Amino acid sequence: MVGKCGSPGVGIGTWSSRLMGQIRWRDSGFLDSGLGETNEAQKGVLSAGGPIAPLSPRATASFADDAIEVVVARLDVEPGAVRASAALLSDPERERASRFAFDRDRHRFIVARALLRGLLGARLAVRPDSIELVKEGRGKPALAPRFAGSDLRFNVSHCADLAVYAFARGREIGIDVEAVRFLRDADDLAACFFSRRENEAYLALDPRARPLGFFNCWTRKEAFVKALGEGLYYPLDRFDVSLAPGEPARLLRVAGTAGDRCGWRMASFTPAPGSVAAVVVESGSGRAGAAVRAPRSARAARVP
Repeated sequence: MVGKCGSPGVGIGTWSSRLMGQIRWRDSGFLDSGLGETNEAQKGVLSAGGPIAPLSPRATASFADDAIEVVVARLDVEPGAVRASAALLSDPERERASRFAFDRDRHRFIVARALLRGLLGARLAVRPDSIELVKEGRGKPALAPRFAGSDLRFNVSHCADLAVYAFARGREIGIDVEAVRFLRDADDLAACFFSRRENEAYLALDPRARPLGFFNCWTRKEAFVKALGEGLYYPLDRFDVSLAPGEPARLLRVAGTAGDRCGWRMASFTPAPGSVAAVVVESGSGRAGAAVRAPRSARAARVP
Protein backbone atom coordinates (compact mmCIF):
# COMPACT_ATOMS: atom_id res chain seq x y z
CA MET A 1 0.00 0.00 0.00
CA VAL A 2 1.28 3.44 -0.88
CA GLY A 3 0.86 6.70 0.99
CA LYS A 4 2.73 9.67 2.39
CA CYS A 5 3.89 8.90 5.91
CA GLY A 6 5.82 10.42 8.68
CA SER A 7 8.29 13.26 8.97
CA PRO A 8 12.02 13.50 8.22
CA GLY A 9 12.93 13.93 11.89
CA VAL A 10 12.18 10.33 12.86
CA GLY A 11 15.07 7.89 12.86
CA ILE A 12 14.48 4.41 14.25
CA GLY A 13 12.65 3.57 17.44
CA THR A 14 11.67 0.46 19.36
CA TRP A 15 8.81 -0.45 21.66
CA SER A 16 8.91 -3.68 23.62
CA SER A 17 6.48 -4.90 26.25
CA ARG A 18 9.07 -6.97 28.11
CA LEU A 19 12.41 -6.49 26.41
CA MET A 20 12.81 -2.74 26.89
CA GLY A 21 15.48 -3.38 29.51
CA GLN A 22 17.61 -5.08 26.84
CA ILE A 23 17.34 -2.20 24.37
CA ARG A 24 19.92 0.56 24.57
CA TRP A 25 19.68 3.87 22.71
CA ARG A 26 23.12 4.70 21.39
CA ASP A 27 24.52 8.12 20.52
CA SER A 28 26.10 6.64 17.42
CA GLY A 29 22.66 6.37 15.88
CA PHE A 30 22.11 2.64 15.60
CA LEU A 31 20.07 0.16 17.53
CA ASP A 32 21.97 -2.36 19.66
CA SER A 33 19.64 -5.03 21.04
CA GLY A 34 22.30 -6.71 23.15
CA LEU A 35 21.53 -9.95 21.31
CA GLY A 36 24.37 -9.93 18.77
CA GLU A 37 27.16 -7.94 17.18
CA THR A 38 26.20 -5.04 14.94
CA ASN A 39 28.59 -4.88 12.01
CA GLU A 40 29.70 -1.76 10.14
CA ALA A 41 27.18 -2.24 7.32
CA GLN A 42 24.33 -2.49 9.84
CA LYS A 43 25.52 0.66 11.57
CA GLY A 44 25.53 2.52 8.28
CA VAL A 45 22.02 1.40 7.43
CA LEU A 46 20.52 1.95 10.85
CA SER A 47 22.10 5.34 11.43
CA ALA A 48 21.48 6.92 8.05
CA GLY A 49 17.90 7.90 8.74
CA GLY A 50 18.94 10.44 11.36
CA PRO A 51 19.38 10.32 15.13
CA ILE A 52 17.50 7.62 16.97
CA ALA A 53 14.62 8.74 19.15
CA PRO A 54 12.27 6.63 21.27
CA LEU A 55 8.67 6.53 20.13
CA SER A 56 6.38 9.08 21.68
CA PRO A 57 4.05 7.97 24.52
CA ARG A 58 1.20 7.82 21.99
CA ALA A 59 3.15 5.30 19.94
CA THR A 60 2.98 2.53 22.52
CA ALA A 61 1.03 -0.65 22.95
CA SER A 62 0.76 -3.08 25.83
CA PHE A 63 0.55 -6.86 26.04
CA ALA A 64 1.25 -7.54 29.69
CA ASP A 65 2.45 -11.13 29.35
CA ASP A 66 3.87 -11.10 25.83
CA ALA A 67 7.46 -10.52 24.77
CA ILE A 68 7.02 -8.73 21.47
CA GLU A 69 8.91 -5.92 19.81
CA VAL A 70 7.88 -3.25 17.33
CA VAL A 71 10.59 -1.32 15.49
CA VAL A 72 9.91 1.85 13.47
CA ALA A 73 12.42 3.06 10.87
CA ARG A 74 12.84 5.59 8.09
CA LEU A 75 13.74 4.37 4.60
CA ASP A 76 14.87 7.71 3.12
CA VAL A 77 18.60 7.32 3.74
CA GLU A 78 21.80 8.66 2.20
CA PRO A 79 23.17 7.04 -1.00
CA GLY A 80 26.05 5.49 0.94
CA ALA A 81 23.59 3.72 3.23
CA VAL A 82 21.68 2.40 0.21
CA ARG A 83 24.93 0.89 -1.11
CA ALA A 84 25.71 -0.61 2.30
CA SER A 85 22.18 -2.01 2.43
CA ALA A 86 22.48 -3.62 -1.01
CA ALA A 87 25.60 -5.47 0.14
CA LEU A 88 23.52 -7.34 2.73
CA LEU A 89 20.91 -8.66 0.28
CA SER A 90 20.73 -12.07 -1.32
CA ASP A 91 21.05 -12.45 -5.09
CA PRO A 92 17.27 -12.98 -5.52
CA GLU A 93 16.61 -9.82 -3.47
CA ARG A 94 19.00 -7.80 -5.63
CA GLU A 95 17.33 -9.16 -8.75
CA ARG A 96 13.93 -8.20 -7.36
CA ALA A 97 15.23 -4.72 -6.52
CA SER A 98 16.44 -4.30 -10.10
CA ARG A 99 12.89 -4.71 -11.40
CA PHE A 100 11.62 -1.50 -9.77
CA ALA A 101 11.07 1.20 -12.40
CA PHE A 102 11.87 4.14 -10.10
CA ASP A 103 15.02 4.68 -8.03
CA ARG A 104 12.98 5.83 -5.03
CA ASP A 105 11.01 2.58 -4.87
CA ARG A 106 14.12 0.47 -5.47
CA HIS A 107 15.99 2.24 -2.68
CA ARG A 108 13.08 1.81 -0.26
CA PHE A 109 12.98 -1.93 -0.97
CA ILE A 110 16.75 -2.31 -0.54
CA VAL A 111 16.87 -0.42 2.75
CA ALA A 112 13.73 -2.08 4.15
CA ARG A 113 15.07 -5.56 3.37
CA ALA A 114 18.53 -4.78 4.74
CA LEU A 115 17.01 -3.41 7.95
CA LEU A 116 14.97 -6.58 8.31
CA ARG A 117 18.13 -8.66 7.88
CA GLY A 118 19.97 -6.54 10.44
CA LEU A 119 17.18 -6.75 12.99
CA LEU A 120 16.80 -10.52 12.51
CA GLY A 121 20.56 -10.99 12.65
CA ALA A 122 20.76 -9.16 15.97
CA ARG A 123 18.02 -11.34 17.44
CA LEU A 124 19.55 -14.57 16.12
CA ALA A 125 23.20 -13.60 16.77
CA VAL A 126 24.16 -14.21 13.14
CA ARG A 127 25.40 -12.04 10.29
CA PRO A 128 22.60 -10.22 8.43
CA ASP A 129 23.79 -11.55 5.07
CA SER A 130 23.48 -15.14 6.39
CA ILE A 131 19.74 -14.82 7.06
CA GLU A 132 17.62 -17.10 4.86
CA LEU A 133 14.01 -16.16 4.26
CA VAL A 134 11.22 -18.29 2.82
CA LYS A 135 7.54 -17.79 2.08
CA GLU A 136 4.85 -19.75 3.88
CA GLY A 137 1.42 -20.67 2.55
CA ARG A 138 -0.05 -17.52 1.04
CA GLY A 139 3.36 -15.84 0.88
CA LYS A 140 3.99 -14.67 4.45
CA PRO A 141 7.76 -14.28 4.90
CA ALA A 142 9.40 -16.47 7.51
CA LEU A 143 12.82 -17.70 8.56
CA ALA A 144 14.23 -20.74 6.77
CA PRO A 145 13.91 -24.11 8.55
CA ARG A 146 17.50 -24.00 9.84
CA PHE A 147 16.42 -21.18 12.17
CA ALA A 148 13.37 -23.06 13.46
CA GLY A 149 14.92 -23.57 16.88
CA SER A 150 14.75 -19.83 17.55
CA ASP A 151 10.93 -19.86 17.28
CA LEU A 152 11.24 -16.24 16.11
CA ARG A 153 8.28 -14.89 14.11
CA PHE A 154 8.20 -11.53 12.38
CA ASN A 155 6.18 -9.32 10.09
CA VAL A 156 6.86 -6.13 8.13
CA SER A 157 4.88 -3.27 6.63
CA HIS A 158 5.89 -0.01 5.00
CA CYS A 159 4.22 3.11 3.70
CA ALA A 160 6.34 5.42 1.55
CA ASP A 161 9.47 6.13 3.66
CA LEU A 162 8.15 4.68 6.92
CA ALA A 163 8.65 1.01 7.83
CA VAL A 164 7.42 -0.98 10.83
CA TYR A 165 8.73 -4.37 11.94
CA ALA A 166 7.17 -6.72 14.51
CA PHE A 167 8.91 -9.64 16.29
CA ALA A 168 7.65 -12.35 18.66
CA ARG A 169 8.88 -15.69 19.96
CA GLY A 170 6.61 -18.67 19.47
CA ARG A 171 3.57 -16.60 18.48
CA GLU A 172 2.33 -15.54 15.08
CA ILE A 173 2.35 -11.79 14.58
CA GLY A 174 1.14 -9.30 11.98
CA ILE A 175 1.63 -5.58 11.50
CA ASP A 176 0.39 -2.90 9.10
CA VAL A 177 0.96 0.85 8.67
CA GLU A 178 -0.85 3.43 6.54
CA ALA A 179 -0.84 7.16 5.92
CA VAL A 180 -4.12 8.68 7.11
CA ARG A 181 -5.49 10.50 4.08
CA PHE A 182 -8.70 11.37 2.29
CA LEU A 183 -9.86 8.78 -0.26
CA ARG A 184 -12.62 9.79 -2.65
CA ASP A 185 -14.03 6.27 -2.69
CA ALA A 186 -13.52 5.48 1.00
CA ASP A 187 -17.26 5.05 1.63
CA ASP A 188 -17.54 2.60 -1.28
CA LEU A 189 -14.48 0.65 -0.13
CA ALA A 190 -15.88 0.45 3.40
CA ALA A 191 -19.22 -0.82 2.08
CA CYS A 192 -17.45 -3.44 -0.02
CA PHE A 193 -14.72 -4.71 2.30
CA PHE A 194 -15.67 -3.87 5.89
CA SER A 195 -18.03 -6.13 7.80
CA ARG A 196 -21.58 -4.89 8.27
CA ARG A 197 -20.86 -3.97 11.89
CA GLU A 198 -17.70 -2.07 10.91
CA ASN A 199 -19.42 -0.24 8.08
CA GLU A 200 -22.21 0.88 10.38
CA ALA A 201 -19.65 2.15 12.90
CA TYR A 202 -17.74 3.92 10.13
CA LEU A 203 -20.83 5.67 8.73
CA ALA A 204 -21.80 6.78 12.24
CA LEU A 205 -18.58 8.81 12.55
CA ASP A 206 -18.45 12.54 12.02
CA PRO A 207 -17.29 13.02 8.38
CA ARG A 208 -14.14 14.73 9.65
CA ALA A 209 -13.26 11.59 11.66
CA ARG A 210 -13.89 9.14 8.85
CA PRO A 211 -10.38 9.15 7.29
CA LEU A 212 -8.84 8.09 10.61
CA GLY A 213 -11.69 5.66 11.26
CA PHE A 214 -11.19 4.13 7.82
CA PHE A 215 -7.47 3.57 8.26
CA ASN A 216 -7.89 2.43 11.86
CA CYS A 217 -10.13 -0.30 10.50
CA TRP A 218 -7.96 -1.13 7.50
CA THR A 219 -4.66 -1.44 9.39
CA ARG A 220 -6.28 -3.55 12.10
CA LYS A 221 -7.91 -5.89 9.60
CA GLU A 222 -4.77 -6.26 7.52
CA ALA A 223 -2.56 -6.84 10.58
CA PHE A 224 -4.92 -9.65 11.61
CA VAL A 225 -4.99 -11.43 8.26
CA LYS A 226 -1.21 -11.03 7.98
CA ALA A 227 -0.82 -12.64 11.41
CA LEU A 228 -2.97 -15.53 10.20
CA GLY A 229 -0.70 -15.89 7.18
CA GLU A 230 -3.63 -15.70 4.78
CA GLY A 231 -3.08 -12.16 3.55
CA LEU A 232 -6.22 -10.65 2.12
CA TYR A 233 -7.50 -14.06 1.04
CA TYR A 234 -9.20 -14.29 4.42
CA PRO A 235 -12.81 -13.03 4.14
CA LEU A 236 -12.75 -9.51 5.53
CA ASP A 237 -16.39 -9.68 6.63
CA ARG A 238 -15.70 -12.77 8.76
CA PHE A 239 -14.39 -10.68 11.65
CA ASP A 240 -15.01 -7.26 13.24
CA VAL A 241 -12.57 -4.74 14.67
CA SER A 242 -13.07 -1.48 16.53
CA LEU A 243 -12.36 1.64 14.47
CA ALA A 244 -13.66 4.83 16.14
CA PRO A 245 -10.88 7.37 16.88
CA GLY A 246 -10.06 7.27 20.58
CA GLU A 247 -11.55 3.81 21.05
CA PRO A 248 -9.11 1.03 22.05
CA ALA A 249 -8.06 -1.28 19.24
CA ARG A 250 -9.88 -4.59 19.67
CA LEU A 251 -10.96 -7.66 17.80
CA LEU A 252 -14.71 -7.73 18.42
CA ARG A 253 -15.56 -11.01 16.66
CA VAL A 254 -13.84 -13.75 14.66
CA ALA A 255 -16.38 -15.91 12.83
CA GLY A 256 -18.74 -17.03 15.63
CA THR A 257 -16.30 -16.32 18.47
CA ALA A 258 -16.23 -13.19 20.60
CA GLY A 259 -13.03 -11.22 20.18
CA ASP A 260 -11.88 -11.64 23.77
CA ARG A 261 -11.97 -15.44 23.34
CA CYS A 262 -10.57 -15.75 19.82
CA GLY A 263 -6.91 -16.29 20.80
CA TRP A 264 -5.54 -13.04 19.37
CA ARG A 265 -4.81 -9.57 20.73
CA MET A 266 -4.50 -6.26 18.97
CA ALA A 267 -3.03 -2.81 19.56
CA SER A 268 -2.89 0.37 17.50
CA PHE A 269 -0.22 3.08 17.61
CA THR A 270 1.02 6.19 15.79
CA PRO A 271 4.55 5.51 14.49
CA ALA A 272 4.90 8.99 12.95
CA PRO A 273 2.70 12.07 12.49
CA GLY A 274 -0.03 11.48 9.95
CA SER A 275 0.16 7.69 10.11
CA VAL A 276 -1.50 4.87 11.99
CA ALA A 277 -0.38 1.29 12.56
CA ALA A 278 -1.75 -1.87 14.14
CA VAL A 279 -0.12 -5.03 15.48
CA VAL A 280 -1.84 -8.37 16.19
CA VAL A 281 -0.28 -11.29 18.08
CA GLU A 282 -1.41 -14.67 19.33
CA SER A 283 -2.45 -14.34 22.95
CA GLY A 284 -0.80 -17.56 24.10
CA SER A 285 1.36 -20.46 23.01
CA GLY A 286 0.10 -22.78 20.31
CA ARG A 287 -1.56 -22.16 16.98
CA ALA A 288 -4.49 -19.94 17.89
CA GLY A 289 -5.06 -19.10 14.25
CA ALA A 290 -5.60 -22.67 13.12
CA ALA A 291 -9.35 -22.53 13.73
CA VAL A 292 -9.87 -19.40 11.66
CA ARG A 293 -8.09 -20.17 8.41
CA ALA A 294 -9.70 -18.94 5.21
CA PRO A 295 -11.27 -21.14 2.56
CA ARG A 296 -9.36 -21.09 -0.73
CA SER A 297 -12.27 -19.36 -2.46
CA ALA A 298 -12.05 -16.31 -0.21
CA ARG A 299 -11.78 -13.00 -2.02
CA ALA A 300 -8.80 -10.64 -1.94
CA ALA A 301 -8.87 -6.85 -1.64
CA ARG A 302 -6.45 -3.92 -1.79
CA VAL A 303 -6.74 -0.34 -0.71
CA PRO A 304 -5.46 1.85 -3.55
